[in-house]
Amino acid sequence: MYPREQYLNKIKSKKDNGRIKIITGLRRSGKSVLLFELYRDWLISEDVHEDHIIALALDVLENTKYRNPIELDKYVRERMTEDGERYYILIDEIQFVSEIQNPYVDNTDAKITFIDVVLGFMQMKNADVYVTGSNSKMLSSDILTQFRDRGDEIRVYPLSFAEFYNKYEGDKRGAWQDYYTYGGMPLAASLETHEEKSQYLKDLFDRTYIKDVLERHEIKNDEEVLSVLLDILASGIGSLTNPTKLSNTFKSERQIAIGSETIERYIGYFEESFLIKKAVRYDVKGRKYIGTPAKYYYTDLGLRNARLGFRQLEETHIMENVLYNDLIRRGMNVDVGVVEYNTKDPDGKKIRKQLEVDFVVNKGDKRFYIQSALSIADPEKKEQEIASLKRIPDSFAKIVVVRDYLKPWQDENGITYVGIEQFLLDEDLLK
Repeated sequence: MYPREQYLNKIKSKKDNGRIKIITGLRRSGKSVLLFELYRDWLISEDVHEDHIIALALDVLENTKYRNPIELDKYVRERMTEDGERYYILIDEIQFVSEIQNPYVDNTDAKITFIDVVLGFMQMKNADVYVTGSNSKMLSSDILTQFRDRGDEIRVYPLSFAEFYNKYEGDKRGAWQDYYTYGGMPLAASLETHEEKSQYLKDLFDRTYIKDVLERHEIKNDEEVLSVLLDILASGIGSLTNPTKLSNTFKSERQIAIGSETIERYIGYFEESFLIKKAVRYDVKGRKYIGTPAKYYYTDLGLRNARLGFRQLEETHIMENVLYNDLIRRGMNVDVGVVEYNTKDPDGKKIRKQLEVDFVVNKGDKRFYIQSALSIADPEKKEQEIASLKRIPDSFAKIVVVRDYLKPWQDENGITYVGIEQFLLDEDLLK
């Protein structure tokens, strides 16, 4: 079992704080183990009696009855038998709770949802409430407003490379290749063979993620479109695109006519389910965001690779995706950078060009510009990689992360170079 200390420590720090602890993230990324095993065991070690931990998983068949909010409320309250004693309520996959008609009033618009149930628990002075969810809709602004700003979100990601590396068995030099091939889904990491890992990741897509999207949004006839869209996004990680371009790809390569509005909506569904994340472009010199195109990254590279049958394992784009995920996990705000500059064409006419910075990373008052490069051994290639960094006029840190094993060093331009494994294992590099 992976200790998941980053997340466990966050939950511990919020114990008994009078707020709802909302643990979110991709399904099967470890939320249930974190809450039902790691945190539960810690509570017991802190002398909380097992009878005072009320745990319920709503994504299993035997508990489907409690997807009715009235039955869920009844189940929990019946177990809180000792007045004044603190109870810890742990509910897994809260988004499975249905919205139902209030049976006690005649108004057809009167509904009961999981929000009503959770807020009811919050009124009980002896209850400390924890819920997990695998859909970002449960954290939309209107729901948070209904929670009356009494919720603390803890986002859980698949295993980081550092977590994976620390538990890796065998020659540590093989950890990076296994990680960028099979990703960080905890169960996949524990399986032995390629066949087992591959089948598990493919089944996750077909039986869990795609099924969830189809059922949640009542999509009847577009399962093929969703599947193809996931494949196209998987093939294009690290590449700029937009719904219009994707619509044209459907038409030209798949002979499927689908509008850009529909594609944009379906991408939104994938983002809500934490399968992918969108990185928007930021004009570094102009200090403004550029609406389109954007980049899309997979939350887990094993899932991405499984979509493509492990056929497109180009390290350049995979490195970029891994870096993006790790920066997000560290709590950074990450954009795709654009540096514009003036130059002249062969005829001497002034033109304006753009160079890309892979990531503009912000946290508080700190900023980092980061390039992902497979290698800088060739001087010409090195100059290509750092051209955008050299044209950024501010004094924030500029870093090039390379595939090679490389101890951090700095060149005459103040640009730092570091190997990908060292960067992922040492969070102090961005402090």
